[in-house]
Amino acid sequence: MANLGSSTIMLTGAGGALATAVAQELEDAGAQLVLVGRGESVARAADRFPATEVLDLDLTDPACVDALRKVKVDALVHTAGAYAGQDVQKATTEDLRAMFDANMLTLFHAVQGVLPHMLRQKDGLIMGVSAGQAARMTGPKAALYTASKAAVAAYVLSLHDELKARGVRACVLYPMGAIDTPKNREAGLEWDTMIDPRGLAKSVAHALTRPDRAHVTELKVYPDV
Repeated sequence: MANLGSSTIMLTGAGGALATAVAQELEDAGAQLVLVGRGESVARAADRFPATEVLDLDLTDPACVDALRKVKVDALVHTAGAYAGQDVQKATTEDLRAMFDANMLTLFHAVQGVLPHMLRQKDGLIMGVSAGQAARMTGPKAALYTASKAAVAAYVLSLHDELKARGVRACVLYPMGAIDTPKNREAGLEWDTMIDPRGLAKSVAHALTRPDRAHVTELKVYPDV
């Protein structure tokens, strides 16, 4: 997928800070966008970015797979997900399910949606966004989050091993720190300790344009601190 200008890319989590930066980067490169998100968030993204398709879907619902399969894309960039800090002693089964639904189940359904077309055309790329805590396999007060994001990484890398011979590749993006978003600033994090989403977006574009013999399977992006 050396030329983004001839590619159609599905972007989940449309309207979020990371997805917005990625959408801008891909649009600037000439890619066609398929935006997937929920409610007002995806509507705002659709107002800002021309898209071939705009899908308001709950990716935790298995019914979304049929809707996704109606759209033909060359790549999936899955930014949908959630974070919640949790004292491990107070964590409940519902907390565990919520984290895995938001971070892993949404990815699973998105992949189930795009994969049949990619396999038919014998070409495609799937990118999942994990987290620095998962890369380090640790995270205080984030055991459930870290576990769910580690599952994302393991799933994506296993996809790559299983499907690369059939033309479908996969890559894990690890933001190695908090992303600079309005929510994180409101939480009191300093901008200069966080990762600029525009830098992450350029890393996404870099991974998407690697040739088959120089494919990137894991990409760690650090804040400049």
